[in-house]
Amino acid sequence: MTSTQTTPLRYLKGHGTENDFVIVPDAENEIDLPPALVARLCDRRAGLGGDGVLHVVRSAAHPEARAMADEAEWFMDYRNADGSVAEMCGNGVRVFARYLEHAGHVTAGEIAVATRGGVKRVHLDKNGSVTVSMGRAVLPEAAVTVAVDGRSWPARNVNMGNPHAVAFVEDLAHAGTLYDEPPYEPASVYPEGVNIEFVADRGPRHVAMRVHERGAAETRSCGTGACAVAVATARRDGTDPAATGTPVTYTVDVLGGTLVITEHPDGEIEMTGPAVIVGEGTLEPSWLAAG
Repeated sequence: MTSTQTTPLRYLKGHGTENDFVIVPDAENEIDLPPALVARLCDRRAGLGGDGVLHVVRSAAHPEARAMADEAEWFMDYRNADGSVAEMCGNGVRVFARYLEHAGHVTAGEIAVATRGGVKRVHLDKNGSVTVSMGRAVLPEAAVTVAVDGRSWPARNVNMGNPHAVAFVEDLAHAGTLYDEPPYEPASVYPEGVNIEFVADRGPRHVAMRVHERGAAETRSCGTGACAVAVATARRDGTDPAATGTPVTYTVDVLGGTLVITEHPDGEIEMTGPAVIVGEGTLEPSWLAAG
């Protein structure tokens, strides 16, 4: 790989329901993105600012994605804001797909994106919304409890290719500031850490959530989190599509907008929401080298 310390770094910024990302195009996987550089890029005061980095690489050029190259030309090498590697990011996939369209790599319609959580099917609508097939949820049986400021709640353990703990609360303010990760027990259930969602009802099949994401603190939105919330809510409400034989759709309000989540009887989950590219530019080697 070529170090980004000696050459300008081209970037774009994009967001999906205000879950924002620095996009680094790198078709041939030639750019080195060590954790410290990713953290600097995502720094909201000294860097570009973002909840994570979308490293755009051809699947055939990345060792973690070569096995998926026949299904998906492009690999979303996703990094959390602290520089750690993540399996999947639902809002990130939508923004990633929007970038591919913006760059002329794909046109509106059906595309496939390789991720560490598997190949995701994406539909780019001409009206600006993006629908992602998020796969199926796994619901481990392990009991989990999360706590904030002396309150505690049972949480539903949901895996969407990355781990989630979903807690239902009367008021989203009960989640506190979410500057720091809320304590959870037992810690052994999530050896790689966890995304924690706090959920309040807003109406029939309509909920609102706040989320603390691994490696990024509270974010304005979390796509896999919204899917996990919809799955957990359907089980709580007795509307599990596998049991009823009927698809179920939940509207999930996040701080940055609204996502629509549909779970089908076969377990397949679809997420629909906006994705926007807001700008692009280059970072000079002097800034890159300063870190």
